[in-house]
Amino acid sequence: MKSSDIHFFLSLTVIGVPFAAYGQQESARVCAPCIRAHMEFLASDALRGRGSATHDELVAATYIASELRAYRIDPAGEAGAYVQRAILIRRELTGPPRMTFKVPGGETIIWHFGKDFLVPSLAQENFSGGLQKIDIDKEIPQARSDTIALVMGSNPKNVRRVASSLGRAGATGVIVVSEGNPAQFEENARKLPKLAIQLEGQMRSDLQAEFNFLEISAEAAKVLGDLPEDTMLHFEAPSKTEETHTWNAVGILHGTDPGLAQEAVLLSAHLDHLGIGQPVDGDEIYNGADDDASGTTAVLELARMLGQGRKPRRTVIFALFGSEEIGGLGSMYFREHPPVPARELAVGLEFEMLGRPDAAIPDSDLWLTGWERTNLGPALANHGAHLVSDPHPEQNFFARSDNFVLAKKGIVAQTISSYGLHGDYHQPSDDLAHIDFQHLDAAIDSLLAPIKWLVNSNFVPRWNEGGRP
Repeated sequence: MKSSDIHFFLSLTVIGVPFAAYGQQESARVCAPCIRAHMEFLASDALRGRGSATHDELVAATYIASELRAYRIDPAGEAGAYVQRAILIRRELTGPPRMTFKVPGGETIIWHFGKDFLVPSLAQENFSGGLQKIDIDKEIPQARSDTIALVMGSNPKNVRRVASSLGRAGATGVIVVSEGNPAQFEENARKLPKLAIQLEGQMRSDLQAEFNFLEISAEAAKVLGDLPEDTMLHFEAPSKTEETHTWNAVGILHGTDPGLAQEAVLLSAHLDHLGIGQPVDGDEIYNGADDDASGTTAVLELARMLGQGRKPRRTVIFALFGSEEIGGLGSMYFREHPPVPARELAVGLEFEMLGRPDAAIPDSDLWLTGWERTNLGPALANHGAHLVSDPHPEQNFFARSDNFVLAKKGIVAQTISSYGLHGDYHQPSDDLAHIDFQHLDAAIDSLLAPIKWLVNSNFVPRWNEGGRP
């Protein structure tokens, strides 16, 4: 390279013009050093596991924003910036809960936490409902939103399964009889129940199954068994709340076709992980290299490649969500505050855990959640994507990532992954040492051509009959 060329290259670098723009050279393959650089920062100990709604999550979002700017992706967050800040409400019990109700004759009974009942799961610090008695050996249970259901039956495992399904279906609360003894009750009551963090203005998460689940002692069960149906039960606990935040990083590449530009393609991943947690073999940092620094890196590399050269016909939105690990709160905020009208979000692709191959499918393949629900997977595969259907349907992965938050509003949104149920999931050992960079590079590279087709085509993503959640 001549000295004048070197001087010109340095000038381009200083003013933020990517080197790929010099001479209008357009790379046809991924940048392996770029991929490794993203991973080495996002999954480093320096980011302390990118805990949901922590300063470390904000650092990750800020880094991603700077990369999007370098790739000439326009900001699509708030106030002309890349970062969206969502208000979260953190609730904490300050004392043990109690339950009260009146027995025939008017006497008020007070039940105490750790003596009469335990709380395996809690969505609200205060709630009330009429008693509903359900014997699963005799009837098909039906959830009622105004009741607290006492679920009984001869098989304890089935009782808990049915109770959980009733809670998810909308019952105010569910109660089962504990198999533990009084000593176990006291031991399990040493820690107060935990409440989930909520997005401001939202009562429940779209991802986590938050419901009120109680266990009662055998003696307490006899008392409830003698009460009339619809007796009002009251649960209350002292609590405090504080405001905190989560952060998304969002960029947009505006489409050039006057018609297709109104059909936006969303490419997303979640930037958070579990942060600092219970030490395992002396390691307390849950780095989240596969989950989901790998997906975040995929979105950044796709942004780099789509941002150079000719702009796509469709608008492309790049969104990296915070607080997925505590209920998809970042994607819930994005859904309510999108950079384009929600009706213009034609399709969403989430990238989740691409850092290692899945032994259930060929090493060169990736899988798509909810394959049978839409026409998207087959269309991408027909245009070169190494995509197959999810080989782990029993895991219900379609409903376990940010795509589901959007799908519940009717947007065709699915997740691409190669997670093979490895033992490092949600462990400190999900670190850079366990990433297969050859697989990750190839996975991202294999998606470029089909995604370029998607963002330039008039293909209409749609739900198959019965596929919309």
